[in-house]
Amino acid sequence: MLDATPLVEGWILRHEGDALPAEVPGCVHTDLLAAGLIPDPFLGRNETEVAWVGRREWTYEVELPGVGADGGHDRTDLVFDGLDTAAEIRLDGRVLGSVRNMHRSYRFDITGLSGLLSVRFASAYAEAEAVRERLGHRPNAYLEPFQYIRKMACSFGWDWGPTLVTAGIWRPVRLERWSTARIARVRPLVSVDGTTGHAELLVDVERAAGEAGLRLEARVGGVTAVAEVEGTSGAVRLEVPGVELWWPRGYGEQPLYEVELALYAEGDALDVWRRRIGFRTVGLDQGADEHGTGFTLVVNGERLFARGVNWIPDDVFPSRITPERYRARLVRAAGAGVDLVRIWGGGIYESEDFYDVCDELGLLVWQDFPFACAAYPEEQPLRGEVEAEARENVVRLMPHPSLVLWNGNNENLWGFRDWGWEERLAGESWGEGYYLGVLPRVVAELDPARPYTAGSPWSGSWERHPNDPAHGTHHSWEVWNREDYARYRVNVPRFVAEFGWQAPPAYATLRRALPGEEPAPDSPGMLHHQKAEDGNGKLERGLARHFALPEGDFDRWHYLTQVNQARAVAAGIEHWRSHWPVCAGTIVWQLNDCWPVTSWAAIDGDGREKPLYHELRRLYADRLLTLSPRVLAVVNQAAGPWTGSARLRRMSVDGAVIGEARVGFAAAGRTVARVGVPEELEPGGPKEFLVADADGLRALLFPSPDREIPYPRPEFDVGVTPDSVTVTARTLVRDLLLQADRLDPEARADRGLVTLLPGEQVTIGVSGWKTPGAEAARSALYCLEPSR
Repeated sequence: MLDATPLVEGWILRHEGDALPAEVPGCVHTDLLAAGLIPDPFLGRNETEVAWVGRREWTYEVELPGVGADGGHDRTDLVFDGLDTAAEIRLDGRVLGSVRNMHRSYRFDITGLSGLLSVRFASAYAEAEAVRERLGHRPNAYLEPFQYIRKMACSFGWDWGPTLVTAGIWRPVRLERWSTARIARVRPLVSVDGTTGHAELLVDVERAAGEAGLRLEARVGGVTAVAEVEGTSGAVRLEVPGVELWWPRGYGEQPLYEVELALYAEGDALDVWRRRIGFRTVGLDQGADEHGTGFTLVVNGERLFARGVNWIPDDVFPSRITPERYRARLVRAAGAGVDLVRIWGGGIYESEDFYDVCDELGLLVWQDFPFACAAYPEEQPLRGEVEAEARENVVRLMPHPSLVLWNGNNENLWGFRDWGWEERLAGESWGEGYYLGVLPRVVAELDPARPYTAGSPWSGSWERHPNDPAHGTHHSWEVWNREDYARYRVNVPRFVAEFGWQAPPAYATLRRALPGEEPAPDSPGMLHHQKAEDGNGKLERGLARHFALPEGDFDRWHYLTQVNQARAVAAGIEHWRSHWPVCAGTIVWQLNDCWPVTSWAAIDGDGREKPLYHELRRLYADRLLTLSPRVLAVVNQAAGPWTGSARLRRMSVDGAVIGEARVGFAAAGRTVARVGVPEELEPGGPKEFLVADADGLRALLFPSPDREIPYPRPEFDVGVTPDSVTVTARTLVRDLLLQADRLDPEARADRGLVTLLPGEQVTIGVSGWKTPGAEAARSALYCLEPSR
């Protein structure tokens, strides 16, 4: 039987003649940090102090066992699951090979060899710049040469991330000893017909020597099947009766079936492959209709409104992301009502741990191929690397039922048309051949049951603008960049794959990240941890459209920017969900951060939830009420009908009820009902607003900007228990927020923004607060106040 031995002990990193202890998997930055040789690049402006690391060559070394280490096996292979990025591998002075792709694994035959194993990494800058010199300059959205090397693009920095260009053995490395043959590749083609599941395992084997007879035996769901290997390939077909369908969360359960495939020679087990699969069908409806061209995911015949978030690498040093951390982030995504996670194209193909959790939670995965915001050369050496990495990762990830869509790139088709690339390229290659040629061909050949789309955004044809909201996927960035978030309500895209609004991280996150600095919007550390072009200017202009700017009051600025983020995202999702099935999904930019930064994330770089996270729980719930001046939309994404009546109240900010009515509604499962608001209940002037209540849910409509609304000075009572804070309103209290991390850095609140009418009460659960007290709680409570 194949024997695998992880190589985790005894590694050193060569640094200026010294041998530093090295952690594998890991990277140079984390090893230098552990040795105390660099400051934490996440703190203050230390990022700039460690920029030299990405410009250096680095060597990792370890001694491999000596004579007899093959243990009686025919072959010994050295296997790297991931090397970051351009490296030469030597064993006892002998060159085993050179590599240049972070997104691939590598295997070297070292049978009979031993001695010093060294992995010498070139600077990723040097490698990328050499390729650029050879192939010629191509435009991109940033100044860094990330498109010339197959590496996590955002390690070169992004508009939310630091420039920390890594090197190292970032995924596990091991010795594999085997005899006769081993399983080299398995492609599971999984389908279902009624309650009968079909699993076809297409197997490639590698032989050590000779042509020994080989047999495959597979088991799934209590069913066993066998097949012979012919040459170096074989296929096992299993028909599994009585299977249960795998569903996205909110639509059903997520049953997973263990698959075991064993390779035998003359009755001896040589190797085994184990995975989990789920039986389900998936499709993508891109049919034309009276509104344009659709983009609707269909799972098991059920058409979905996708409630999504965009995912970036959860750490700029991805080797630090543990299975527990993946699980924690994804459990919180599911807890916010999310049912789809898009893995964005400037990052990585994530580890198995990520997809395993998505399989278990019913989180659909949209996987970008790693291309983002740049023109990518299509010549060698990049072209061969692109196809090799695509083939490997398509096969690696295809067992996962959560994976429902392959996407060719992020924003490159749009960039070619709109960002001046077409003229500057002057006929040079830029990646179109990957997105419309290589990648769809690889997916069709290897994973034919899953949909592929050429890019995001993409209208489906060069005859239309790539980002046409009426066709395919749409990225809505004009609003954040130039307009008020009310403009989200102007159109109804078929699928909104990116949109978002910035806000700073939690207060305790800022305090940790900016030691010794009194934060202000324009303090040195705050500006360093704001990577977006004119980011603070856009934050300020966004605030000024709604609020009187809180000059000189950082705490107020911090609160209002977080309110504005939640409101902006709510404006978009409420509007687009109310127009299902024309709009078939929203994917918020973004769920997470990779370091402490002002960004679009709902969960900050220290793992603390912004108010946006809690707002997503409301916005992505199965049932949602939304209000426009003339219409109450009753959004029902649950399977069963939602019928009842809504209480509508036209109110004054002083608490008086000016008018009231009840309106009935009936929304069948997975539909939206639209109910007219009586004309006499439409708010008149900035003092008035509209409230809709039904079955414990509420929608509010304040037609005027907050700076024009004559809010009363908020009055409320506060009560405290060891694990909760209760607030009772004596006046209108709009957008009340308990910033629990101000009570204690470890404290968490279980809800975000809430608006209370006079006499109403809310209890906010609090965990991690060591010394509860009413005065402390009051000091951490924020709400809107009169502008004048």
